[in-house]
Amino acid sequence: MINQAKALKLIKLYQYVCDKYDSELQYYCQRFSNNNKPDFTDQEVLTIYLFSVHEEQRLRIKQIHKFASDYLMDWFPKLTSYVAFNTRINRLFDVLRSLCQSVIEDFTPEECSREFSLLDSMPIITCSGTRRAKVALEITDKSFCSTKRLWYFGLKLHALNSYNKSTLPRPESIVISKASESDLNIFKENWASIAGRTFFGDKIYRDAPFFEWFYKEKKSIMYTPIRETQGKPDCLKNRDRAYNDLFSRAVSKVRQPIESFFNWINEKTQIQNASKVRSTKGLLVHVFGKLTACFIKPIFNP
Repeated sequence: MINQAKALKLIKLYQYVCDKYDSELQYYCQRFSNNNKPDFTDQEVLTIYLFSVHEEQRLRIKQIHKFASDYLMDWFPKLTSYVAFNTRINRLFDVLRSLCQSVIEDFTPEECSREFSLLDSMPIITCSGTRRAKVALEITDKSFCSTKRLWYFGLKLHALNSYNKSTLPRPESIVISKASESDLNIFKENWASIAGRTFFGDKIYRDAPFFEWFYKEKKSIMYTPIRETQGKPDCLKNRDRAYNDLFSRAVSKVRQPIESFFNWINEKTQIQNASKVRSTKGLLVHVFGKLTACFIKPIFNP
């Protein structure tokens, strides 16, 4: 059994999941078989997963199932075996993807700025670059992470966050890509239509011709740290160094909260470590399930 405080949180989460499932999520997991209404429902599977990750920090499916078996049987008497539970949650990867975006949209604080946005990415590592990758090869590949100074196989998690002066920036949109995909390409594909916005990114987002067009057409501007031009004479480098250093430090200071945001997600869910994942669906559940669990706190504390 769980205590009363946690029981109230479980009820609130289950109610939210049921409301979302009835209004939109059911269309991402429709069944066309005789078992289209299982005794152990999708809503219960999602609730157990999210509650266990968010409230109990049970991060692996086996840990989640064991917690449910030990403490939640009074609430979910139709709980299936571990193997069946693992199969069910993996089938809900598209549901978790949609639910993650819904949670982001539903609980964005009013104080988040719609004028300033922060951009960055984080690796999701399925295995070391020195090993032979065998999992989710259709959505992963090999790349180098300069921050961690390592080669790895996996995904890259890209986030567009609204600036929030008082606390961590809140995600506005999240995209995943293969590890080798450029952050700049992801920006062009997903967020280049946003008008009237000031973006802060790192040096990878430097593309003068594109952002000149971006400012002219969309009235949006991108600020990044200044990268020294190769082959530039030392006298010109010395002349511009003070301005360049001050400007780069100012941009990096504004961007620093999104780095803290990624650190917070990883500390809470260990999302970067996907070495235990054994399938493409499992990898997508690992990413979007952990992200959703991070952002559901307002359900309990509106």
